[in-house]
Amino acid sequence: MSLSEQIMSDMKEAMKARDKVRLNTVRMIKSALMNEKIKAGHDLTAEEELTVLSREKKQREESIDEFTKANRKDLADETKQELAIVESYLPKQMTEEELNQAVSSAIAEVNAQGKSDFGKVMKVLMPKIKGKADGKAASNAVRKQLK
Repeated sequence: MSLSEQIMSDMKEAMKARDKVRLNTVRMIKSALMNEKIKAGHDLTAEEELTVLSREKKQREESIDEFTKANRKDLADETKQELAIVESYLPKQMTEEELNQAVSSAIAEVNAQGKSDFGKVMKVLMPKIKGKADGKAASNAVRKQLK
């Protein structure tokens, strides 16, 4: 089942269950995917869909941080529910150990010697872990290993 078919199915289920948070979140995801499709001018590839979902995830993570700083627990809790729904469409996230292994292999692949090779390592690493690990966590792991 493709992502768009899965989203339509989930939207119908959320409507039947009268689950407003799930319904609104799925609609936002569908809207973001449609906007990206229009912008690209063609049907989205799996990688492009992953990029849109990652962007939606990041937006919600940033919103949670802002709501927490503003002492708005109600909005933070609702956004956490939305984040869980968005994450359900993303591939399984890498563990810290898996991420470190991917970083090590990327370092070996570009024969990185030190911090000056950070960009080279990230350029090789990011396509391999796209959607499976957070970019911030990846850059931190690369920095640790490039001491």
